[in-house]
Amino acid sequence: MKKIVATFFASTLLLFISCKQNNSKDFLSSNIDSTVKPGDNFFEYANGNWIKNNPIPADESSWGIGNLVQQEIYLRLKNINEKAIAEKSANGTIAQKIADFWKSGMDSMALNKNGIAPLNSDLAQIDAINSIKDIVNLTALFHKKGIGCLFADYVAQDDKNSNSMAYQLVQGGLCMPNRDYYFNTDSKTVAVRNAYQKYLVQTFKQLGYDSAIAAQKANSVFLVETKLAKASRKLVDLRDPYSNYHKMSVNAFSKLSSNINWLNYLQAIGINKIDSLIVGQPEFYATLNNELASNSIDNWKNYFKAHLILSNAGLLDDATYHNYFEYRKTLSGTTKARPRWKRVLDNEENILGEALGQLFVKEYFNEKAKQRYTNLVEAIRDAYKERIKKLAWMSDSTKQKAVDKLAKITKKVGYPDKWKDFSAMQISNTDYVYNMQHANEWWHNYMINKLGKPVDRTEWDMSPQTYNAYYNPSNNEIVLPAGMFTVPGMRDEDLDDAFVYGYAAASTIGHEITHGFDDQGRQYDATGNLKSWWLAKDSIQFTQRTRKIIQQFNEFNPVDTLHVNGAATQGENIADLGGLLLGLDAFKKTELYKNNQLIHGQTPLQRYFLGYAYSWMIQDRKERLSAQLMLDVHAPAKERVNGPVVNIPEFYQAFGIQPTDKMYRPDSLRVNIW
Repeated sequence: MKKIVATFFASTLLLFISCKQNNSKDFLSSNIDSTVKPGDNFFEYANGNWIKNNPIPADESSWGIGNLVQQEIYLRLKNINEKAIAEKSANGTIAQKIADFWKSGMDSMALNKNGIAPLNSDLAQIDAINSIKDIVNLTALFHKKGIGCLFADYVAQDDKNSNSMAYQLVQGGLCMPNRDYYFNTDSKTVAVRNAYQKYLVQTFKQLGYDSAIAAQKANSVFLVETKLAKASRKLVDLRDPYSNYHKMSVNAFSKLSSNINWLNYLQAIGINKIDSLIVGQPEFYATLNNELASNSIDNWKNYFKAHLILSNAGLLDDATYHNYFEYRKTLSGTTKARPRWKRVLDNEENILGEALGQLFVKEYFNEKAKQRYTNLVEAIRDAYKERIKKLAWMSDSTKQKAVDKLAKITKKVGYPDKWKDFSAMQISNTDYVYNMQHANEWWHNYMINKLGKPVDRTEWDMSPQTYNAYYNPSNNEIVLPAGMFTVPGMRDEDLDDAFVYGYAAASTIGHEITHGFDDQGRQYDATGNLKSWWLAKDSIQFTQRTRKIIQQFNEFNPVDTLHVNGAATQGENIADLGGLLLGLDAFKKTELYKNNQLIHGQTPLQRYFLGYAYSWMIQDRKERLSAQLMLDVHAPAKERVNGPVVNIPEFYQAFGIQPTDKMYRPDSLRVNIW
């Protein structure tokens, strides 16, 4: 919601090699399940043997190569933290902040002793609410502390003027992941909803109310959220950047939601002078306005208490976290909570990620690897340029503008050239909740201070150690953090080009560049503005071609009776197909491909597709799959392999796919966009 930025699904970005594997046996070959025909289920053929031999750990909702990468990153970050403690750095340094944050989060004895006491001042402020004005003031305070409630707001580039930073408001205010969890009737969703309602009761019992009163208070929270959920747009409806863009004056917006004094709210969050703002979903704010007046003050107190506890559950004692985990496991399918040290690292990443990154790249990022992937970006860019020029369905006028946009895509590889200054962020070595709330306030002020200033196009929205990547349409840029190149137990120079072009050029670089031309990205011009630059007939052609990919993915049934939402996932599916095609075009220019010599018994072309499949070598619990189908614009891993390859003639050539094979699609049913 915060930004139309396309990314990989966090747990499945890269194709990496387990530390347990060695160089004597080829990792791609050893993972193949030879009992499965590649033309029947390519994902299971390429990855089946690994999946059979690597069950999902109890504290994980999925398990795959990406998890092994993250495990390696966790260990490296843990080492950085422990080293920072040992060095006893001077106050105010990055190392001091990292060390003190780690100490505060890892002191389980103190956290268990304190229980929910660190929230006493926040709870007292909730109890002091007497009016809608008080509700609005508390919302401002909570938003600054990173506590979600009522709605969501942020500062980001204006979609229609990428040189300007704008204050923006979108729907929000729910504790469950999205609006569908309040209404859908399938068994998985009902289980989540029931667990959430039980969690609310447990929360109020923890606050000292007896069972009957706790149930009443929990129900009041659920009813308020249900009304907000009903006014919230569905996942697919949030994909249209035009229908989610409503620029208006502060006065006009104040009339839409008159029960909120927006001038007071803006001043409370640090915005003193502003003429206009951008609203994503005006109907949500009209409903919120009515709910503020129609619900009792007591109901709103219950609402804020529930959101306060849930937002901070991971920062408090084990009992509070256990209550939260019992609810959340219906979404993840895990039966065991993740260890505290990993959860502390996750929180540290959220508030000090770039500070950690400065230390991370000094120790773990190789300049030779950076150059390899920088060169790959240009190889993919060249391949895309050639592909655009050859398109039969696109007019010359639109082609010229597409090539211009492609040429202006900025690449960011490894880490930022300019680091953020964290010197003003105060971190204590004893108060975990304090650290998170004050750090969130630091980030809030950092964001608000962007208003009225030139856009900093050098800024990164991910830390260097993140194993993920993204395309930002407002900057027309792709960002490829150093973490995505972590290969446990392997050196980058030992990876052959067939594998690298499949996993990096196709599934990462080509994927992200194609996002600039997917159903959303194509609506932004070369300078990052939401602006029509296509001829109408070309837009019609594009839409007709994307209908095929929507239909293809609608057919997939990953779990129970639930299907992939082809419309909601179309951007990622377009990017996957585009990435595979671009990676292949670039790979064909390499000497390895031209020589066509076998590598561990595989042709370079086979190894290219196996490398791509290796990037999605993941198995998921049913609960996670169900949640992903409702919440995510990314299809599950298996479908991200089997979906795009059936549209590529070279896949049929590489593995001898025949019309009798289950995955075979005739030419008339294959998708051809880019």
